[in-house]
Amino acid sequence: MMKNDRGLPGPRPRIGIDLHVAQGIFQGSRTHCLELFSRVIAIAPEYDFFVFSTDPQTLLSFSNSFALPHVTLVNMPKHSASFRLLWQLPRMALKYRLSLLHMQYIAPPVPFCKTAVTIHDILFESHPQYFERSFVLRSRLLMPFSARRSSALFTVSEFSRQALSNTYSIPLSKIYTIHNGVDTARYIPGNTGREQVEVLGLNPGSYYLSVGRLEPRKNYPALLRAWAQMPLPRLPLVIVGQRHFQCGDIFDLIRDLRLEKSVTVLEEISDMQLPAIYRNARGFIYCSWAEGFGMPLLEAMASGVPVVSSANTALTEVCADAALLINPAHPKEIVDAIMRLEENTELRKQLIERGLSRVQQFKWEQSAQTVRSTYSAIVGR
Repeated sequence: MMKNDRGLPGPRPRIGIDLHVAQGIFQGSRTHCLELFSRVIAIAPEYDFFVFSTDPQTLLSFSNSFALPHVTLVNMPKHSASFRLLWQLPRMALKYRLSLLHMQYIAPPVPFCKTAVTIHDILFESHPQYFERSFVLRSRLLMPFSARRSSALFTVSEFSRQALSNTYSIPLSKIYTIHNGVDTARYIPGNTGREQVEVLGLNPGSYYLSVGRLEPRKNYPALLRAWAQMPLPRLPLVIVGQRHFQCGDIFDLIRDLRLEKSVTVLEEISDMQLPAIYRNARGFIYCSWAEGFGMPLLEAMASGVPVVSSANTALTEVCADAALLINPAHPKEIVDAIMRLEENTELRKQLIERGLSRVQQFKWEQSAQTVRSTYSAIVGR
């Protein structure tokens, strides 16, 4: 166990945070946890935090907040979800005499302390076709139980807040929206990092970009079919994402559409490389079928890149008027949106300016304050 040992129990509230997702696949919930909780810890010295992770060094590398004196980093060996929820975390709650345990999605059935849960979305309820059947069944059983029993329920958009309330009959007053944000010190406009892009074989300023896991919900087949319809010579398309389930269809389609020379899939991109790939893109495309938020949209906007997005779920909430909105079921709409960006310099400029303004509405610091205030309401100061 790595810790800043301040001794065991005192009168201060003791808050446990499950950050096992910090070592998981690169996705929005991982970024959310690292960005948000590093800030919550920094602004809440009145609590003792116990952070459970399979690799505490990852947390220390991300932020110095995890090394503050009121933080104890606990090495929690990697196990199955059922073992973690039924045994590991309840045991941690007893061992460290927690006042509150903050989880992502699902809380232990017997937590031995109060719980708070962040459920980023319940798209498995409204769009089950885009998830593995076992995940849908498990989530429909456990998430409503966790949501209703927790002392506080957090989510990342008003879209998800309404869905949770309507689907699980939970009062809106119990659900707190903590919007995702973007690190504007890392995601900045300009062309710095050109050499990082060139090393990957890309020409800065001359490719379109999409970012997200390789899975059915991200709707990459429609994007690829749109790219096959682009007039020649077409600009390159770069997809950044790690393989998830049913990802083979994407690579098969690239071959079938003869897009091998036009489309590049980058699966192993680090946190350090990604900002340069964003800011050196000519445009960003996000044609997902459904999202509880859509963090890559903010990352692209903060990077000074014009955005094309699906007009559905939480994506319209995030984009407002700062993107060209399309129907993701129609590749022709994607093509038309890209051509508008190519042919209308003034439109590109307007979208970039609106995007840079839009990201200012989403601050990690504001969400961290909401979490801190909610902790205070549950366990006191």
